[in-house]
Amino acid sequence: MQFDTTTSASWKFGHRGRVAVFIDGNNLFHSARFHNIDIDYNKLLRLLLGDGRLLRAFFYTGVDAGAERQQGFLLWMRRNGFRVVQKELKTFYDGTRKANLDVEIAVDMLSLAGRYDTAVLVSGDEDFVYAINAVAYKGCRVEIAGFRSNTAPRLIDVGDFFIDLGEMADLIRKDISQAGDYDIPPFIPAGDPPDAHRRPPGESFARNGKSAKMEPDFSDSDPGFPPFSDER
Repeated sequence: MQFDTTTSASWKFGHRGRVAVFIDGNNLFHSARFHNIDIDYNKLLRLLLGDGRLLRAFFYTGVDAGAERQQGFLLWMRRNGFRVVQKELKTFYDGTRKANLDVEIAVDMLSLAGRYDTAVLVSGDEDFVYAINAVAYKGCRVEIAGFRSNTAPRLIDVGDFFIDLGEMADLIRKDISQAGDYDIPPFIPAGDPPDAHRRPPGESFARNGKSAKMEPDFSDSDPGFPPFSDER
């Protein structure tokens, strides 16, 4: 699939070299749900990569090991070009369940700085401002990707470039024909609304631009997203 990169100012990335992508899964899930968008992660990854060369794509999320449907989705992600970093959801005194992976994201961004030319952080969480500055001081370009209305202004300001996924919704939306290929159940129990500016407590990436059909069928799976252990 080829995207027209001339129709939006948001596509004026410039030469980006080696690219590392860090996706705050829970934050992206809730932002996309707020905008009623079912994301195709292959399309998203190709969009974020642009003309660059992919070093690694990370997907961070809290999970319930007993949720078969969620485990199926994460298996699909691993088989399609993503390195999944997971942590078990913790239940708090008020009944909410959260998994905070801010430290994991920040550490990975800093540890790999120098191996990539451009880091793309997919999150709206203001907590990453300091980490982004630290990466920038190492000489790396840092881009922020997210939905503008769900992204902290300070996070947008500190990045070298902001990729507004809201402007590109049609380029990352799952095709109607793909509906049901891999449904993403809720990361957090219903009734636990996300804070837009702080993370709540929520065809394969193709070499040579082609997609491999590896979508599992979760039509009979449990739709719940129960807990995860840090596998690293």
